Amino acid sequence: MGGVALDVGGPAVKAPDGGWGWAVLLGCFVITGFSYAFPKAVSVFFKELIREFGVGYSDMAWVSSILLAMLYGTGPLCSILVNRFGCRPVMMVGGLFASLGMILASFSTSIIHIYLCTGVITGLGLALNFQPSLIMLNRYFSEKRPLANGLSAAGSPVALCCLSPLGQVLQYKYGWRGGFLILGGLLLNCCVCAAVMRPLLPPKSLQKDAEAPNAVAKADEKKKPKAKLLDFTVFKDCGFVIYTVSASIMVLGLFVPPVFVVSYAKELGYEDTKSSLLLTILGFVDMFARPACGIFAGLKWVRPRCVYLFSFAMLFNGVTDLIGSQSHDYTTLVFYCIFFGLSYGMVGALQFEVLMTIVGTEKFSSAIGLVLLMEAIAVLVGPPGAGKLLDHTKQYMHVFLLAGCEVCLSAIVLFTCNFLCIKIKTPAAAAEEDGPENVAMTADHKAEDGVDQEEDKMLEERATRPDSVAVDSQEVERFLKEPENDRALSPSPETCL
Repeated sequence: MGGVALDVGGPAVKAPDGGWGWAVLLGCFVITGFSYAFPKAVSVFFKELIREFGVGYSDMAWVSSILLAMLYGTGPLCSILVNRFGCRPVMMVGGLFASLGMILASFSTSIIHIYLCTGVITGLGLALNFQPSLIMLNRYFSEKRPLANGLSAAGSPVALCCLSPLGQVLQYKYGWRGGFLILGGLLLNCCVCAAVMRPLLPPKSLQKDAEAPNAVAKADEKKKPKAKLLDFTVFKDCGFVIYTVSASIMVLGLFVPPVFVVSYAKELGYEDTKSSLLLTILGFVDMFARPACGIFAGLKWVRPRCVYLFSFAMLFNGVTDLIGSQSHDYTTLVFYCIFFGLSYGMVGALQFEVLMTIVGTEKFSSAIGLVLLMEAIAVLVGPPGAGKLLDHTKQYMHVFLLAGCEVCLSAIVLFTCNFLCIKIKTPAAAAEEDGPENVAMTADHKAEDGVDQEEDKMLEERATRPDSVAVDSQEVERFLKEPENDRALSPSPETCL
């Protein structure tokens, strides 16, 4: 059996922006759907589990919390594994873990078993699939990356609309144990998605040139230090620090409204079916908002300002929460869910696109792990904190006000810090700051780059030449050099007149 195929060629090879990348996009779409929708879909079985084990709803709510904590909190671990073994092997193992957790949970005899199997094992498996799939998507798409991020993010509402009804059908026909067993088999599709994550390698012509014997290059490679499994130098990037702080503040309030909006409608006196329809409306709008926002973010005049578009999406979401807190009837709640679904979809489509733009392809695997770890803390604090506020005030209005203020604060932090701290330097200004010596060095480097470009052009011409022409030129060179080396030629029919 061969060795593991690392994704070492990814950052150095130009993204194809299509081709096999569409298969990678489809796999990322499915993985994103499982990762975000599964913690919510499992809640369908909570009532039967409460009856089975004799626990309260607050105890069962820990299942979804542990799932989300594993999805976010294991970010650095996923980064280390991806940098060490590559995306595809990590995702294969993650798919097996996700399936194994649900299968073992179907044989549980206590709530602790559910925590360990469904929460820890399945959560770890989903985490090992989610982060590598985003890394591969970033490597396969460059020009069309905003569209690709929007389409892959649409997997979350689509999967939620499918998994929740499926869970109810499975619970009705097979009980929670049979439902868990079937869902475990369904999660094996993560392994299928992992199989399409083919490492991005350079073309064969370039591989042959790179494999040519070169003792000096090999000696230089041995002297180079090994690549870091987790690159903390991303914190030296001011843009990355600003993004991490604002994203952590945003997550405090972003996930609160979808958790409480159904209970809010029930508190106003509406029946369960009518109240649950609000989430369907929210998910339906979210489903179309994400790819539409991806298309808009990919426009030439919008993409350079993608960070500001992201801050607008966050501000839009926060203001929607503030206005929605004043809802007092079902009609206003419907309008609130429409606008919340639109803004929520914009945030979902842009959050990883902005991170990819800030740190680049090479450092993205480490950056996303560190960002998810910071967001994990906010995920564990946000919804429980809102629940305590609800218990104290007994009014849902304060919960939505708190969530809206947190998301608006994150938008203000992102916009103001980027506007004041991140400045794009012009080439002339950069040359003045560098001084005459550095300018001369820059000119030398440019001259060297020009030589390298000429050599690259010559290699490309050799690669595009017919084999017969290349062979004939080599024979002519040998024929011309032989008289100089041997000083004389032995007579032969070919050399005599």
